[in-house]
Amino acid sequence: MDAKLPLADELAAVSLRMSGLLLSRETVGSVLDLITSLARDTIAGSTGSGTTLIDPDGSRTSASATDPLVEAVDGLQYDSGEGPCLTAWARRTTIRVDDLDDPAVAARWPRWTEAARPLGVAAVLSSPLVAGGEALGAMKVYADRPNTFGPQDEHLMERFAAQAAILLANVRTVVQAQRLSTDLVDTMRTRDVVNIAKGMVMAEDGVDEDAAFTALARSARQQQRPLGDLARSLVEAERA
Repeated sequence: MDAKLPLADELAAVSLRMSGLLLSRETVGSVLDLITSLARDTIAGSTGSGTTLIDPDGSRTSASATDPLVEAVDGLQYDSGEGPCLTAWARRTTIRVDDLDDPAVAARWPRWTEAARPLGVAAVLSSPLVAGGEALGAMKVYADRPNTFGPQDEHLMERFAAQAAILLANVRTVVQAQRLSTDLVDTMRTRDVVNIAKGMVMAEDGVDEDAAFTALARSARQQQRPLGDLARSLVEAERA
C-alpha cells in the first residue's frame, strides 16, 4: 500500500479489501491468512505478521503467520508466557516496542526478549482483537529495524485490528449458526423417528401414546442406549 496515502484513505482501502473476504472464503483459516497478509502489507516496514487466537481457557494458537520466523517468535511468547502480543491481549491495548535492545523492554519481558533478539526481531507492534467485549487474541507485525513503527502506524493497527476482530466474530457466528442448524436438523430427525417407533408400539401393544413413550424410554434405559438410537433400530428392523 502506498505509504503516501492519507491515513483515512489507507483505512478506506483496508476496509474495501476486507469487505469481500467472507464472500470469497468459507473457512476461518482462509480468512485469517488473508487478514494476516493484509496486515503485513498495510503497516509500512513490516517484515512479517501473525494472528494469535486465545481460547477462554488460555490456550494460545498461532492461527496464521506470514512466515516461519513469525511462528517461531510467537512460539517463544507462548513458551515463556510473556511478550508484547500476550500483553496486548491481556490488557486489551496496543503495545508498541520500538527497540528490543532497550533495557526497559528486556526488563518487561526478559525471557522472551533474550530469545527473540537473536532471531532478528528489532521492533513489534501488536493490537488486541476485541469484539463484543471479548478479547479473541491479538494481531502483530514485526520489523527487523528499530523504531520502524510510529504513532500513525499504531493508530492504523488499532483500527485494522478492530475490523479484523469484527470479521473473526462474524465468522465464528456463522460457524456457530451452522452447527446450531445441524443440531436442530438432527433433533428434528430424532423426534420424527421416535414418533414412528412410538406408533409402532401403540399398534403392537394396544396402548396409548404416553404408555408407548414410557415403554420406549424404559427399554432405552435398560439397554443403556439413547432413545433416538433405540427408536431408529426399531424402525429399521420393521422396514427390513
